[in-house]
Amino acid sequence: MSTKTELASELEAREVAEAAREEQWERRSFSKRLFNGRLALDLIHPHPEADPGEEARARPFLDALRTFAAEHIDGDAIDRDGWVPQEVLDGLKELGAFGIKIPTEHGGLGLSQVSYNKALSIVASRCNATSAFLSAHQSIGVPGPVLMFGTDEQKARLLPRLAAGALSAFALTEPDAGSDPANLGTRAELSDDGSHWILNGEKLWCTNGPRAEIIVVMARTPARPGVRGRRPVTAFVVEMDSPGIEVLHTSAFMGLRGLSNGVLRFTDVKVPADNLLWGEGKGLKLALITLNVGRLSLPAFCATSAKGALEVSREWAAERVQWGQPIGRHDAIAQKLGTMAADTFAMESVVQLTSSMADTKQFDIRLEAAFAKMWNSERVWATANDALQIRGGRGYETHESLSARGEKPYPIERMIRDLRINLIFEGSSEIMRLFIAREAVDDHLKVAGDMIDPRAPIGRRLAALVRAGLHYAWWLPTRFLGWGHWPRYGEFGPLATHLRFIDRTARKLTRSTFYAMLRFGPALEKRQAVLGRVVDIGAELFVMTATCVRANKLMRDNPSDRSPLTLADLFCRASRRRIRASFDRLFDNDDTATYRVAQQAMEGRFEWLEQGVVGMREAYGAPASSNVPAEEPEKADGVEAEPAAVR
Repeated sequence: MSTKTELASELEAREVAEAAREEQWERRSFSKRLFNGRLALDLIHPHPEADPGEEARARPFLDALRTFAAEHIDGDAIDRDGWVPQEVLDGLKELGAFGIKIPTEHGGLGLSQVSYNKALSIVASRCNATSAFLSAHQSIGVPGPVLMFGTDEQKARLLPRLAAGALSAFALTEPDAGSDPANLGTRAELSDDGSHWILNGEKLWCTNGPRAEIIVVMARTPARPGVRGRRPVTAFVVEMDSPGIEVLHTSAFMGLRGLSNGVLRFTDVKVPADNLLWGEGKGLKLALITLNVGRLSLPAFCATSAKGALEVSREWAAERVQWGQPIGRHDAIAQKLGTMAADTFAMESVVQLTSSMADTKQFDIRLEAAFAKMWNSERVWATANDALQIRGGRGYETHESLSARGEKPYPIERMIRDLRINLIFEGSSEIMRLFIAREAVDDHLKVAGDMIDPRAPIGRRLAALVRAGLHYAWWLPTRFLGWGHWPRYGEFGPLATHLRFIDRTARKLTRSTFYAMLRFGPALEKRQAVLGRVVDIGAELFVMTATCVRANKLMRDNPSDRSPLTLADLFCRASRRRIRASFDRLFDNDDTATYRVAQQAMEGRFEWLEQGVVGMREAYGAPASSNVPAEEPEKADGVEAEPAAVR
């Protein structure tokens, strides 16, 4: 197991993360082109259409699932008891809900990502914790990795069990290894006869783990010739009834209280050699590729919650009378409600587009999936918070208390608690921004990476300087050229002006990213706030495009209903304001001053601020010692720079 003295250095952590990246873009990517200054609208417009045959096959299942969820899933009782009843899971198994995307030849339903998201949304509308069982099992659990990387024998052996309802999980996180997998402490050693691996270690926050039958475990394996990396990580399929596996603790959380999540310990667990997935040292890459599609379920959960929040809020805003008129007539509430409606339309548009792109099998959606996860999780948090504000005290009061005194027991309080985790798991918002930023600057690093790498020999840096000069002498002028004005995109009617804005802004974004590289040089990787704004602009441009494309599709399907145009227009107006604000703060900001204060806070310089109350250390005991090194932060343009981690 890992110890504090074994933690990877910054360089080792970078090397592990870089080795796990997908370096090639073998399929088309809309967002990759967006970061390169091009609005490749033809890739996603017209909006990808669903397969009518698949929709027909999915309809009976979705109808049955909706009936089951309405009659048998009680999210409030599950929240109160902290447990999803086994009969609920058994009912979902009987419907085939644990094998929605598993091919029919392996016992599953063989449905699309679009249908899968619809199914998860139905369950999530009643209980987010119950939907997490299905998502953790299928989105990041055993079925996905086996489908993509398993051998024919593994697929034939494992997929029918999983489709029938053998609950699965994914075990990566450890006490010292979260977003930084270089600190992975779980080890696997090959037995002398090569028949099995011996697994030792401990995993933290394994969703479904305490109730799972079979899981994927990421473990460090020995470095050896032919295996990439000095700290190779390998994926194994592990049966939970194997001797040596303990559930040390079942975790409890502020929300998703019915979640099965805990700490697992492996002590000399024998894993058959044929349970190794893909190959030695390929575990982290397997995880990242799996997550590219696996992340698409979480944005669907967010859109589902936004719909519920909107329904409750617009009903209450119309019926609650204060100061002589419904509160929705008061501008302060109307502003919130209008924004909620527009944002809900945008969230669903993101889900529809990314799911449809995944189903075509023609796109590399790593950026789109990351955008969808980051943006939807952050916007739904704001949406739910506004719903609570509109409901006032009734939003803060629990379901049971409201019910006991005869009020409509809308569980907004539970919604808030359930939603908060979405900004953290499957890649926190901060990690999503770093992941996207790394891809956003990838083309620049390929051209000028050696030039700004302080570790590169002088000869390579000079060669990169010449290469970059020649490249950017051609490239930069092309990022000023383009027609982003009337009458382009006229087929979008009143939304054309927003698409023209996207077209112009994409070029401005790529120019600004280039300027950031020139300004900060090697220190750009440490300017996470700057890179975060670059990512935020890219995300808003992507969501604006998704919203306009979906509104256009809905208008073609039903020309008499102009409500999609109304919602898309309002959303794009607000998005453009956020984009302008991010550009304004790209280079003119308080990042350095804020960073300096943060370092002083960690040093205890502001400890006097904490006085006058019963302190946390006094009440709960002193925290563990900090790992923050006592050294001066690196300099960028004569000022302190933020912590690292893009390259």
